[in-house]
Amino acid sequence: MASMTIRDIDEKLKARLRVQAARHGRSMEDEARDILRTALSLESARAGGLVEAIRSRVEPFRGVELEIAPREAMRKPVDLDK
Repeated sequence: MASMTIRDIDEKLKARLRVQAARHGRSMEDEARDILRTALSLESARAGGLVEAIRSRVEPFRGVELEIAPREAMRKPVDLDK
């Protein structure tokens, strides 16, 4: 497996990571791995694009039937020469 070093982490962020790792009963390193794994798997789930994201939100409502207004005849273009 590969390893990496992350430098210049804000002390408050590091403290939050330490607390969260303790809550989950694991090391900071293991917690960071889990956070990365989760974040990257969520990104691939979102890869469907905007259309799929919208569809997944509105599909449960089953849509509505809208009345289509009748079209009117085209108006005569304005004569700008007058």
